[in-house]
Amino acid sequence: MTYLLSIDEAIDRKFLVTKSVKGQAEAGTIIHVMDAEKAPNNSIVVYYRVARFNQKFHDYQDFTAKFEDLSQFCKWVQPDNFIARNYESFSIKDIQHYIKIKKRTFASFCLPLILLAAVIIWGLSLYFMEAPISIIVAAVLTVFVIVAIFSMFRTQKKKEKLRMYKKISTGWGVVIE
Repeated sequence: MTYLLSIDEAIDRKFLVTKSVKGQAEAGTIIHVMDAEKAPNNSIVVYYRVARFNQKFHDYQDFTAKFEDLSQFCKWVQPDNFIARNYESFSIKDIQHYIKIKKRTFASFCLPLILLAAVIIWGLSLYFMEAPISIIVAAVLTVFVIVAIFSMFRTQKKKEKLRMYKKISTGWGVVIE
């Protein structure tokens, strides 16, 4: 992320929202900063427009947000994210899918899958096999599942980012492999 030097640089630019603001902008939406001003207490007031895209119509709504300082505003939006710069190349569904994949963590995505798979593997192996063999088979299968889920987690993030880059690079004549 490139940091803004002054709030004037944000005016009339479009940003990808990375942190939802309840009742205003959701993560993954594009906002257009219409105007911004510094308040006397060094806080920043930002006037922006959120475009919501439904299947039947487009809805534009104007909002005002107040931030303690410029760094708080920069944490809320990413000014030079490749999606924000090239948002015309992506559908809202593409952007939201990218945000969902990007925000996945080991604890939120892998751990529940590993625990579920381990319970199923151990339960089935102990039920259908004899004690010494079932423990060895269950342990080996559990390790295999852990490695498979973790590698899927890492490759899924990489593939999604490459897919997005390929989508914008086709217009430039650049081939990303």
